[in-house]
Amino acid sequence: MAIVTLLTDSGESDHYVAAIKARIITINPGIRVEDISHKIKPSDIGHAAFVLRAVFRDFPKGTVHLVGVDSTGNRGDAFIALQLEDHFFVGCDNGLFGLISDRSHQQLVELNTINAISTTFPERDVFAPAAVKLASGVSITNLGKPMPNFRKMIDRQVKATKKQITGTVIRVDGMGNLITNIPKDAFDILSNGKQYTVQFGGEKFRRIHTQYNQAEQGECFIVFNSLGLLEVGIYKGNAAELLGLDYDSTVSILFEE
Repeated sequence: MAIVTLLTDSGESDHYVAAIKARIITINPGIRVEDISHKIKPSDIGHAAFVLRAVFRDFPKGTVHLVGVDSTGNRGDAFIALQLEDHFFVGCDNGLFGLISDRSHQQLVELNTINAISTTFPERDVFAPAAVKLASGVSITNLGKPMPNFRKMIDRQVKATKKQITGTVIRVDGMGNLITNIPKDAFDILSNGKQYTVQFGGEKFRRIHTQYNQAEQGECFIVFNSLGLLEVGIYKGNAAELLGLDYDSTVSILFEE
């Protein structure tokens, strides 16, 4: 089954998402269209990259991911299709795709160079036809002219020493949980049986839970979530509101010698 996923900042109150889907199934009714999210804040590349990075590998290899976030980009940004980790991505070269994987791309082409069209709705008029072609087995090299590289941004980095790991909140999810960029594998290597303190804002904790419900209702929990990232929350509460933390807040783990 050919799959095309949709990730957009179009919202759900207008016609945009339906129009993209209509174009896809009009070209090839056999394609399965799966929604990732349409509630990305307008032009919020960081949020979109986090969501896409978190989920694209859960789909079968060969899946085509149509990304309509900040689709018009900045003046001069190209429309592109790329193959990365055996998945295909179609969207604007606005820096988003450079944040979803540390691996090198396999193939990359610029779209809308053959019989180019002018449009204010590239998700429907450029991205959807390209996604359908890829999902239908057309080689990516037939979609446009090859490009050597696409735009990449520098993501927030974790700082790690023998004494501490310092990271930042990279996403406040819909429940108010604070997801950081501190990976479990770094913690496992550096902790090595040591006592530790997790510190953020004015709070200090000496325990990392394995399940959310190990905390009592209204209490703070700290877990490594299903993405393998350190997450801070309030059990059945909103940590962002109650702890006064937000996107880019600092979270540290200090190790005792």
